[in-house]
Amino acid sequence: MHAHHIDDATDGDAAAIRSPARTYAWVVFALTLGLLISDYMSRQVLNAVFPLLKASWDLSDTRLGSLSSVVAMMVGILTFPLSVLADRWGRVRSIALMATIWSLATLGCALSTNYNEMLIARALVGIGEAAYGSVGIALVLSIFPAHLRSSLTAAFMAGGSFGSVLGMALGGMVAAQLGWRWSFGTMAAFGILLVLVYRLVVSEKKLASERPAGGRDVRGKPTMRVSLRTLMQGLFSTRSVKCAYVGSGLQLLVPGAMYAWLPSYLNRYYAMAPGKAAVGAAGFVLATGVGMIFCGIVTDLVSKKVPTRKWLVAVLYCLLCFASLSIAFRLPAGTLQIVLLGAGMFFSAGACGPSGAMVANLTPSSMHSSAFATLTLANNFLGLAPAAILTGFIADRIGLLGALQIIPFATFVSALAFLLGKRSYAADLQRLNAQRSQAAT
Repeated sequence: MHAHHIDDATDGDAAAIRSPARTYAWVVFALTLGLLISDYMSRQVLNAVFPLLKASWDLSDTRLGSLSSVVAMMVGILTFPLSVLADRWGRVRSIALMATIWSLATLGCALSTNYNEMLIARALVGIGEAAYGSVGIALVLSIFPAHLRSSLTAAFMAGGSFGSVLGMALGGMVAAQLGWRWSFGTMAAFGILLVLVYRLVVSEKKLASERPAGGRDVRGKPTMRVSLRTLMQGLFSTRSVKCAYVGSGLQLLVPGAMYAWLPSYLNRYYAMAPGKAAVGAAGFVLATGVGMIFCGIVTDLVSKKVPTRKWLVAVLYCLLCFASLSIAFRLPAGTLQIVLLGAGMFFSAGACGPSGAMVANLTPSSMHSSAFATLTLANNFLGLAPAAILTGFIADRIGLLGALQIIPFATFVSALAFLLGKRSYAADLQRLNAQRSQAAT
């Protein structure tokens, strides 16, 4: 998606725009975040009913994992082309259409009678959700001052964790009372209701008046076109930005796997009923969301005067997650394991805020939305898409516990990617700022 309409400041002029965000901007943020929460409720409610689906349709762990992974796979494949289309068509209309599609597809899940029908419905959920992350964050960043970048990115992305919490906890409770079909139906109803409110409150015309420094774009359509070659050069011009994409994606393999399999893990190894296991797992997902916001704010604070610290902080978050989860899954089931799992999940997506800020700083502001689409693509293809099915595939061979002992190594590799990116960050940023200065004169 091409954010030729986003009026972000670069690192050099971020301090110039310090005007406070207005009330309407926060209302738009709340509604856009609300739809992201609905997005993840529809996506993650499945995990709450894994044990029930496994029993109903006699599914292997690989097949169960595929029902989760197909959503992230469709998001990964379609993020970029649908983001470009959303830019052409207008973001507000695109957001409303996307939310309608994923909500109706979730209703389709409720009506599925076998694995194949569920797989198709889940793929449609992914198609509806594909461009929402990049379109939503681009819309939010376009109406806020640039100095809030890491905090806003982290808070917005954390909405995914809170949606997952609600989807799993509410889905588990509804399933326990009314059956798994009603779990999907409840999520679909929430999404449709929110779309109606969004369309009533948010409009392109009103957004245009909110943009800092008198935003250039009124209709949500690009004011300039760039060639594919120029776009690719802007998105992948430096080694450090490539490392940010890779580090962010690999890091998300861990929360992706945990979100999918923690309800089943608690069901199998702690003998919890599926409803209770879903609520318990939702607690760990909540820890991830709180951790993302905390880590984003801490990153902004410690890297305010020394921008390269973003990378070291991201490395630290990855290593804390790796250590906590690696030890946890080698301990017997019990209180200490639960505490370490919570700590690991708290840091499991901590590098999301720093990654978003790095990518925004290392790409031209006219391409920020394309850059976030690329980041979303990396997050899905390297992390979220393979997470559930890879874990299920390993679990079918060595058991779920064995699979969950292996998965945390992804965060260790992620830490290495961030370390590699840090080495060239200062030079890359200097070169990019020099190019911006040349273009401005």
